[in-house]
Amino acid sequence: QAKEKVNPLQNEQVDNIKRKVWNFVDTVSNFRQEFRDNAPFTYQGMDVEDANCVQLAYQKMIFYHNAITAKEREAHQLNQLEKLFELQPSKYRALSDCRSENKCLKTLWDMISLVQHLFKSWRSTLWDDIDTEQLLSEVNKLSKRINAMDKEIRGWKAFQGLQSEVKQYQTVLPLINLLHSPTMKERHWKQVMAVTSTQFAMGKSFSLGNMIDLEIHKFVDDVEEIVEISDKENKIEMQLQKQQELWLMAESAQTFEYGVHDETKVTLIKVPEEVLVNLEEAMSVLQGIKGQGKYVAHFIAEVNKWESELGVTETVITDWLMVQSKWSSLQSIFVGSADIRQQLPDDSKRFDTVDADFRGLMQVAQDTPIVLLACNVDGRADLLEQLKRNLELCEKSLNQYLDTKKMAFPRFYFLSNVALLDLLSNGNNPQRVQTHMGDCFDNIIKLEFKSPDSKDAIGMYSKDGGEYVAFHKPFTCEGAVEHWLNGLVECMRQTLREILAKAKFSADQWELEKPRHEWLYDYCAQVALTASQIIWTEETDSQFEALEDGNETAMKDFYKVCVERLHENIKLVRKNLNRRDRTKIMTLITVDVHNRDVVQMLIDNKIESAQEFAWQAQMRYDWDPDKLICNVLVADWVGRYCFEYIGNTGRLVITPLTDRCYITLTQALRLMMGGAPAGPAGTGKTETTKDLGRAAGIPVYVFNCSEQMNVMSLGNIFKGLCQTGAWGCFDEFNRIPIEVLSVVATQVGSFLNALRAKKNSFDLMGSTIKLVDSVGVFITMNPGYAGRTELPENLKALFRSCAMVVPDMELICENMLMSEGFLNARPLAHKFITLYSISSKLLSGQKHYDWGLRATKAVLRVAGGLKRAEPEVDEARILMRALRDFNLPKIVSDHKNIFLRLLGDLFPGVDIERKVSKELNDAIIKVTQASGLQAEDMFVRKVTELAELFDVRHSVFVIGKNGTGKSQVWKMLHKAQNELGQKSVYEAFNPKAVKNDELYGWLSASTGDWYDGILSTLMRNMSRCDGGYTQSQSSKWIVLDGDIDPEWIESLNTVMDDNKVLTLVSNERIPLSASMRLLFEVSHLQNATPATVSRAGILYINECDIGWKPMIDSWIDAQNDEQLRSALRALFNKYITTDLLDHLRKNFQYVVPISDVQKLRTLTYLLQGLIHEKAEVLAADSEKLEKHFVYCLIWAFGGSLLVDETTNHKTEFSNWFKNTYQIIAYPYDQDVEYGSN
Repeated sequence: QAKEKVNPLQNEQVDNIKRKVWNFVDTVSNFRQEFRDNAPFTYQGMDVEDANCVQLAYQKMIFYHNAITAKEREAHQLNQLEKLFELQPSKYRALSDCRSENKCLKTLWDMISLVQHLFKSWRSTLWDDIDTEQLLSEVNKLSKRINAMDKEIRGWKAFQGLQSEVKQYQTVLPLINLLHSPTMKERHWKQVMAVTSTQFAMGKSFSLGNMIDLEIHKFVDDVEEIVEISDKENKIEMQLQKQQELWLMAESAQTFEYGVHDETKVTLIKVPEEVLVNLEEAMSVLQGIKGQGKYVAHFIAEVNKWESELGVTETVITDWLMVQSKWSSLQSIFVGSADIRQQLPDDSKRFDTVDADFRGLMQVAQDTPIVLLACNVDGRADLLEQLKRNLELCEKSLNQYLDTKKMAFPRFYFLSNVALLDLLSNGNNPQRVQTHMGDCFDNIIKLEFKSPDSKDAIGMYSKDGGEYVAFHKPFTCEGAVEHWLNGLVECMRQTLREILAKAKFSADQWELEKPRHEWLYDYCAQVALTASQIIWTEETDSQFEALEDGNETAMKDFYKVCVERLHENIKLVRKNLNRRDRTKIMTLITVDVHNRDVVQMLIDNKIESAQEFAWQAQMRYDWDPDKLICNVLVADWVGRYCFEYIGNTGRLVITPLTDRCYITLTQALRLMMGGAPAGPAGTGKTETTKDLGRAAGIPVYVFNCSEQMNVMSLGNIFKGLCQTGAWGCFDEFNRIPIEVLSVVATQVGSFLNALRAKKNSFDLMGSTIKLVDSVGVFITMNPGYAGRTELPENLKALFRSCAMVVPDMELICENMLMSEGFLNARPLAHKFITLYSISSKLLSGQKHYDWGLRATKAVLRVAGGLKRAEPEVDEARILMRALRDFNLPKIVSDHKNIFLRLLGDLFPGVDIERKVSKELNDAIIKVTQASGLQAEDMFVRKVTELAELFDVRHSVFVIGKNGTGKSQVWKMLHKAQNELGQKSVYEAFNPKAVKNDELYGWLSASTGDWYDGILSTLMRNMSRCDGGYTQSQSSKWIVLDGDIDPEWIESLNTVMDDNKVLTLVSNERIPLSASMRLLFEVSHLQNATPATVSRAGILYINECDIGWKPMIDSWIDAQNDEQLRSALRALFNKYITTDLLDHLRKNFQYVVPISDVQKLRTLTYLLQGLIHEKAEVLAADSEKLEKHFVYCLIWAFGGSLLVDETTNHKTEFSNWFKNTYQIIAYPYDQDVEYGSN
């Protein structure tokens, strides 16, 4: 009943509660809406918001916190009622959301407050105090914290406002960092103002806030571009400043150096290499600056000014040096030569004006040494341009004048312009013209005058053989030099004609009056030989007539006469003769042997008529006593004997190959073609051509062809040859560039066609040239060597080729042995050639071995000298000694025993001591010891071997690996010669350190001027005894210490062979005098051609010949302390053994190959450093010295060992060394470093 009464009340109360709950839900919903609308959910940044925005936000959050708390209390009461009436408690999610969001707002506004506080504090930072890196670091930390906030916050505008504000700073601070660049100038800040459309003043009070207010984060690209422009402009400014310092600042500006002209004492400028390098770099820098577009806009006027001034400077320097060079070369000609002033009056006046202007220029030039200022003086460029034009006109007139002189005396084409000018300027002084006589004539070195002041020449001296020939009548050297030189040529020829007429007349009386071996002393070598050949031809022809008349033994009887004459000459050569007579008789023997063999051939082949080819193919001479004409006949070629004085020169041994070559070349001449002997090195191509020319009394000019030869230089040579009627032999013709050879074909073809048409003149390179029909052109070529070109077909067609294969060495050897005075020549020649033939097959592994013709001739000359020195000694022993002593120096140690056994087999039971000059030996020992070196037997022997080589070869290769003592060998010989009173000088340099042009000289492509090279200058000075060299110096060496390669050494071919002359592109020919020698110090001949190898003597120094011990002994001997010396000697004996060095070589690999001597030299250098540092301590304490020695030993032998992917040779060496030498306590846990011992 009570329940019934309560239930209605309870239901009423429940309904009441529900109603309250519903009302409360509506209230919360409204509250939620109000919270969302009014709570601080938005923030637009400090710049937009009110200064109190944070405070207001906090007030709102507190208000809503309290409101939410009240609402939560009310909700709790309702929930209690619901619980009381067992109703499901209501949940007010909106209320909990408000609570949660209000908390998040607190977190967010805490961050906003922090950011505002920081940013406000930063804004006041002055511009110069801003540390953008630190600020950016702080901003980045803030950004990380903001990004780490609850996800629900991220959608709020307040969060986005905060985030964008921080991002703005993240953008602005790097820009501020850029704008802090020291390269920012006022003009760049103005550009920033223009971009941001604001105005501000950069000063001490300018702060970070001022920059933020510019809103530069909206102009990132523009600001970055401005800063980039400022950086680039700054670099340009720095470069221009550097140019300012380099060219205009007095302390550091580039300046001219000054010299003095030797003759006139006029000041000359010298431009240091550094100036030219800097000028080139500066022009390059300015070009680079101009190419930088918008970045250079601010400086364009200054850059253009610099470019203009430096361009003028470059032009002025070039013109100035050219004017100076031309003035120097022309001054002595136009001022010093009365002849040229008379011949070229207008140009002399022009040069006088130039001379005055140039002297005036040089007088004021010293006042302005700074290059840029000196070159940009007003009017200087124009003045130099005018001087250059006038000098070029003078030079052009001078060249035309020289051309007229060359046309008047064509042999002038074989002189360089410098030599020709010197000759012309001394034309009235025949005594001074004599210095150039050897260049104009094949073999006249000087004339004999009646008295030192006389102009009447009475005779001539030969270049070779020291022969003198008196003229048939005195010749007066008067008038224009070219005219009296032409007269001299005719006088020379007429003299030889008349002497030959007398010699022929007296030779006809050999059997009645003076026999031939006495008669030959009465005449010069050339005439004696020619007369002998005329007589032999006539006598042989008469034997044919006797045969036809029925005398069957006529030819055999004549053979006996030939043999008897030959033996008489051999007897003569064994006597004590002077050099002139010996050379003459040896030449006669050489030709007599051939004559004897020809007669023998006629007998053997039963030749009975003079018309048969076997006789017609021989070189025969025909003499017309009435007209004094001599003709040379080979087959159907008839050549006029030209009576050029060829001096007392030797003649080639005539072999079947020589005969065949003579026939081919003479037939080429008959067909109006050139001759082209081709074949391997050392087969006699050039010498056979020269010998044929000598046989015909024709001057032969040999030219060593090179890549430098051009159309103009070759054209001048052809002009000279055609007008002289001489022969030109172009050695190594296929070294000339192919583009030049194509034009050469036209040049050669033009005069060959003129010869065929029997013309007296023809056109060559625009000039009408006189043609003498005896002219001949011959080319020699080595097949397939480096730097060779294939001849064009149109050029090949003009030459008749002749294959020069291996010459008959045995015949040559036999003939030369006879000439040297050996009676038993034939068996000895056979042994000689057998030895060389077997050696060439057995000992073929070395590039420097040469068993050819040149090596054979050198040994035979040695044998001849030994034979004459000891005529009583058996000939086999003499030859054996020559073969042994001349060949052993070039043979490597592995081959020596083989060679000596071969020699022993060929000369069984023959043994003879080596012949050595005791004086030289003693001098070598003395100077070696004085130089602090060890005078060991093998070292002294190598020095004497070099001296012996120099006696018979004028070019020598000293070959050996690094550290074998090559340099000391020749240096000790040089000192020994001076010790003996034989004045000896040398010049040493590395030919690979300079370009080919700088070595030999070059013709300027633009001006045609000749510039001398190092080697050409040295050789000329030595040859003419200029530049400090004198006649009294008995030995003048040019030492070329550098690798051999065909590019540079092939141009020395004519110097190294029997021509002994350096031919330059300027047409200058520099002879090698008797006292001059070429010495090449090289480690190998891998890149040398056979043509080079065969031309020089070889001294090979094996590693074991001198070895490393003398070097160590010399170093120890150089120490001052006796106790230290003995201690060091003991240490070297203890540690350094051949076994040690062998083990290192076989088992360890080095970064680069290092010889034993180099390792030991490193050891001595390290030791020397330590000894210098602690000499007293080490000398007194042997244990310490040993430790230091081992330390140095480890570094010297192990320091440069290889460490690669597969093997660590340093570790292996370390382990091996510790195991092998356990005497020393090594550092256990560290490397061997200085101080560890």
